[in-house]
Amino acid sequence: MPSSTRSDDTLFKVGTGAVALIVPAVVVGIAVMLWRDSRLSIHEFGWGFWTTATWDPVSGVFGARPFIWGTLYSSILALLVSTPIALGIAIYISELSPAWLQRPLVFITELLAAIPSIVYGLWGIFVLIPFIRSIELATPAAMKALPLFSGPPLGAGMLAAATVLAIMVIPFSSAVAREVLRAVPQAQREGAYALGATRWEAIRMALFYGRTGIVGAVMLGFGRALGETMAVTMVIGNTPQVSLSLYKPQYTMAAVLANEFAEAATPLHIDALVEIGLVLFAMTLVINAISRAFIWSLGRQTRTRVDPVPAVPAAEAA
Repeated sequence: MPSSTRSDDTLFKVGTGAVALIVPAVVVGIAVMLWRDSRLSIHEFGWGFWTTATWDPVSGVFGARPFIWGTLYSSILALLVSTPIALGIAIYISELSPAWLQRPLVFITELLAAIPSIVYGLWGIFVLIPFIRSIELATPAAMKALPLFSGPPLGAGMLAAATVLAIMVIPFSSAVAREVLRAVPQAQREGAYALGATRWEAIRMALFYGRTGIVGAVMLGFGRALGETMAVTMVIGNTPQVSLSLYKPQYTMAAVLANEFAEAATPLHIDALVEIGLVLFAMTLVINAISRAFIWSLGRQTRTRVDPVPAVPAAEAA
């Protein structure tokens, strides 16, 4: 090989490697910036910042527990609602839908992901909140005595936030789950049919085969729900409290950042908000890393199972 060709290959390899390092460098840079700009809050409150429920900018007392709770609670509720719907959409499109209907369904599902979150927030204010308020007014007094349904009938609260989040998460989870089901080898389904399995049993087998990837799809949706800001800010009520109630207004980490950062007047308040951003960044990073690990695990598993068996030489077979 000519020396000029080898030098071109080396230059191309080094150049693409440098470009590939941009993304991890940006991630590390964001983490360092968040840590550096939140040192005052970290030094002042330590680990108590995670467990304190008081958020009082006037007194200079800051604790992130209501925001961590609100973020995790709304995201988990959204996941409980969105996961069965997203899996149902993925199963129908990849396993049951006629070919002519698949593309329109995929387009409509992915269209939901393209709608700006502010539009979801407006829909939540004008449609969802009045609807949920009517449900809260119709809730029997016996149910309102339960912690899960206590609180004033405001409409804005945890139930509205979880509903909006669930709708926003569905396209992400269903798209990944659909690709996972498509990656299941057709031989698995044909083998099931050859053993006398019904359509439902063959689909169950495909779901079981792709279980790690499907869990990864759900985790990706979870990571998406954790970081959602505008739509949740507009419907959750923005009250820092820790409560199991679906009807009470609560707060999330992304919402408090959006609402207070521009108005923070003291360095401690600003650093406390940046530390909330650091916590949210770390949580989102961990969730996405776990989901990617699940999906990569499925890919390795699939490749291992479809590897051809080496042929036995005729002489040895004899």
